[in-house]
Amino acid sequence: MKKETKKTETKEKVKIEKTKIIEKGSSSIKEFKQFISKGNVIDLAVGVIIGTAFGKIVTSIVNDILMPLIGIVIGGLNFSGLSLKIGEATINYGAFIQNVIDFLIVSLCVFIFIKMISKLTKKEEKKEEVVEKKDEQVVLLEEIRDLLKQNKKSK
Repeated sequence: MKKETKKTETKEKVKIEKTKIIEKGSSSIKEFKQFISKGNVIDLAVGVIIGTAFGKIVTSIVNDILMPLIGIVIGGLNFSGLSLKIGEATINYGAFIQNVIDFLIVSLCVFIFIKMISKLTKKEEKKEEVVEKKDEQVVLLEEIRDLLKQNKKSK
């Protein structure tokens, strides 16, 4: 008898654990659906795609336009071919220099872009503030009107 009760108890525990797991899973799925439907994920995806394309453009500017010009100024030096050989290992520090310049250009472009956006949003905020501010006389007249309405209702 004791073995049978232990088996039924363990079966019941397993059933309870399965239902808890299913409930937790379904609540997680609901949360995930809410997260996706908010639109933040779509905005993030668009940002990543545009950022990737922008990175390719900047890399092309660095590799195809700026680095040859810098090489001419320096005396015909090509950064991409610069390397140092130590034993069996080859250290391509020219590629590193090129990536650093690439990073600096990307960060400069992002800085300028963010600065432009912040100027635009500040202008919109100033327009909203101008609309919201009322003349003191208008505010006083509105308060008097409201008081008169209250007096009429109380009589």
